[in-house]
Amino acid sequence: MPTIYIIGDSLAATKLEEKKPETGWGECLNAFIPEVYTIENLAVNGRSTKSFIDENRLDAIDQKIQKKDLLLIQFGHNDQKKEDPLRYTDPYSTYIENLQVMIALAQKHQAKPILITPISRRIFVYDNILDGETLGDYPMMMKHLAQTHKIPLIDIFQTSQAIVSSLGPEGSKRLFLHLNPGEHPNYPDGVSDNTHLSPEGAMLFASLIALELKPYLNIL
Repeated sequence: MPTIYIIGDSLAATKLEEKKPETGWGECLNAFIPEVYTIENLAVNGRSTKSFIDENRLDAIDQKIQKKDLLLIQFGHNDQKKEDPLRYTDPYSTYIENLQVMIALAQKHQAKPILITPISRRIFVYDNILDGETLGDYPMMMKHLAQTHKIPLIDIFQTSQAIVSSLGPEGSKRLFLHLNPGEHPNYPDGVSDNTHLSPEGAMLFASLIALELKPYLNIL
C-alpha cells in the first residue's frame, strides 16, 4: 500500500490525551483519503524546519519512503520564533534551504513531495479585518519555492485566511482552541488559543487538504 507521510508542527501533529480537544489536521486526514493509502503522521508539536532536521527526524522517512508515496510538508509557525535559535529560520534563506532538503529526500526515492503553506493564525485587527501577515513572509516564500522548482503546493494559508475572514472574529473561534472555564477538564480555566485547532477546525482543514490532494492520488 502506498503511504502518505506528514511532516510538520503542532497544526498537523497527533495530540496527546492531555492536550485534547486540541486536534491536528493530520490526525483527521484518513477520514477523507481512499483506504488504499496508509497515512503516517510524523509531525511533532513545536518543531520548525530547522529543529525537525536537527533532531534527525528525517532519518525514519529516509529509511521507509518509496516510489509512489507522498510526503506532505507543512512548516512555518515555529520557524518565525526569532527568540529561539534552535528553531528560528530566515524566510528568505534557511527556511527555503530546509524545505529543499525535505523535497530532495522525497525525490531521491521517487516519492512525490507536496508543500502545504501554514494555516493562518486567527488574529483580527481593526475589528473585522483579519491580519494578513499572521505568518510573515513564510507562506509567500514557500509558494515562490514551489513555483520556481515546480513542486506541487496546497495553499491552505490563503484558504484559511479566506475562511477565518468570512466567519469573522466570533464565528471563527470555533475553528480554534477556544474554551470557557470548566468546559473541558484539560483546561479548567478555559483557553483562548488563536493558533491551534479545535476538532471542527482540524476536520475542516483536513478535508480541504484532501480535496487538493486528489490529483496526486492517481499515481498508483
